[in-house]
Amino acid sequence: MVHHVRDIGVICKSTLICLSRFVWVFWGVLFFLTPSSDAYTRSDLKRFQNSIIDHRQRLNPQFKKIKRPRTDLIIIHTSELGLKATLQVISKGKRFRSGRLTPGGHAHYVIARDGRTFRTLDRRYRADHAGLSMWNGKTNISDVSIGIELVAYHNATITEKQYRAVGKLLHILKQIYRLADKDVLTHSQVAYGRPNPWFTKNHRGRKRCAKNFDRARANLGPTWSYDPDVRARRLQSDPTLAVVFYPPKIRTAPVAVKPPVKVDSNIVSKQNSAWAIAGEEYNSPTSAYILPGGQTLSGDRVGEKIGWNRLPAGTKILLNQEVDQVQIQVKNPIKTISRKMTAWSHAGPDYRSDSTFYFLSSGRISPGSAIRDWDDLPVGTRLVVGYKGPFEITKQQTAYKIAGQKYKYNAVIYHLPGGRLVPGDKISDFNTLPEGVNLFLPLSIGDKE
Repeated sequence: MVHHVRDIGVICKSTLICLSRFVWVFWGVLFFLTPSSDAYTRSDLKRFQNSIIDHRQRLNPQFKKIKRPRTDLIIIHTSELGLKATLQVISKGKRFRSGRLTPGGHAHYVIARDGRTFRTLDRRYRADHAGLSMWNGKTNISDVSIGIELVAYHNATITEKQYRAVGKLLHILKQIYRLADKDVLTHSQVAYGRPNPWFTKNHRGRKRCAKNFDRARANLGPTWSYDPDVRARRLQSDPTLAVVFYPPKIRTAPVAVKPPVKVDSNIVSKQNSAWAIAGEEYNSPTSAYILPGGQTLSGDRVGEKIGWNRLPAGTKILLNQEVDQVQIQVKNPIKTISRKMTAWSHAGPDYRSDSTFYFLSSGRISPGSAIRDWDDLPVGTRLVVGYKGPFEITKQQTAYKIAGQKYKYNAVIYHLPGGRLVPGDKISDFNTLPEGVNLFLPLSIGDKE
């Protein structure tokens, strides 16, 4: 009798495994038999699926895999980092203000700026990506959603290759989970925060993540025309995000309507507060505030040293930084790309400017206009921002003739044979400069002052 019971148990277990495999095969067949939208052919989608890079083996072994009970939403994020740092944080974990380190598992997919797509966690499992979140009265959005990280900044451009990749990925996921376009949201739409200096109650806007995401470029239709949690008075509205996601409808009557101010900068101004730029990271020790005079403070010191209402216009805010390293970089006219400080961190939109010069490991000097993307540049690449040149130094064309009395300034950069970069104040004897030295001059200094 015992043997029969054991045999029945084995048979049942085998049957369940077979049924489970059948369900997965059925969904796979159904997906490829289902007609796709005009934007993607079945062969396009199959090629994309086969191109996804499996990064799941890099997952922190301390991450606990928990299956989601259901999938109601897909949440789009911007990582605010370069590709290598993004994959490191997503898979291995991130450090919070308190010093606590998470066990990773912060997204299911990562999409690089060249469109490469990484599978960082099996989509069946819960990823800790939405944090403190709410949508339409439901909290803990990570429990019921898939998280997709775009390697991008919320105040920079998302590339066309990323839009093509995320569009295909969304098409596949929507079919698998039977979701509509309105079920795809950004992290900035669902995250909310506790009271702070700008809000007296729980409020929308804790994250700025993916507020620059253009749904149409990812082949998504219209989304919600309002925030259901703000309308139900569960949360206060964030005015910046309200303009981005739920702009007021323009009346048909001939009434002059002032267009909303588009704020996409990381520079503090009257219209662009620290909160509008950084969201909940405004007072984080990993947020670097670079004041107009060059002083650098971490976010957790600004309130004490300056006060949030007295933060001067022109202050630049960088997220996810090691602030002591930012202090060193700010003082040095020669910038260096690191794991966290990309060309965008150093130069912003000027990373592609003719006045930004990159000194590549190959020995080549490249103007920003020749750089395809800031994330293509390897760690260790040096650059100068806001310069003109190169000016070749010869016996007739001396450094003094090129730069005037400022030829010894720290901001005047000399490129020596072999690739060395030296500020003018570090050169002891200009008469011993070898042939082939080039000079780079800040735009603020005239050619012959």
